[in-house]
Amino acid sequence: MQEITYSRVGDYLIPEIVLNEPPRELTEPIGRYGRMRREYLKTHRAIEYSCLLLSEKLFPHLRETERMAQEQLDRFMSDILVFQPPPDKATDGLAWAEHMETVKRIAENMIFENVVYA
Repeated sequence: MQEITYSRVGDYLIPEIVLNEPPRELTEPIGRYGRMRREYLKTHRAIEYSCLLLSEKLFPHLRETERMAQEQLDRFMSDILVFQPPPDKATDGLAWAEHMETVKRIAENMIFENVVYA
């Protein structure tokens, strides 16, 4: 255990506390799906959220959720595109963009149901 040193300021002894740099996993940003998971836990599963937060497992859980969601999004989109191929991007770019947005929306709905809001 580290000894705490104090400095005198007037009539008061103030502890000289130096904060260490936080671990890297606490400073890395959480992605979209991780933030959505955090909001879901806060509003619908408050006890689980509190337990994860107090045990310092919340941020690793959110990062794992983000990783799983990204992997499943890529897999779902590629699976959907096999059965519903997009139009040619060079000849009809607008239809291609619309098709890809629809595919992404379908894949995200599956991710929300299976990962984020599970």
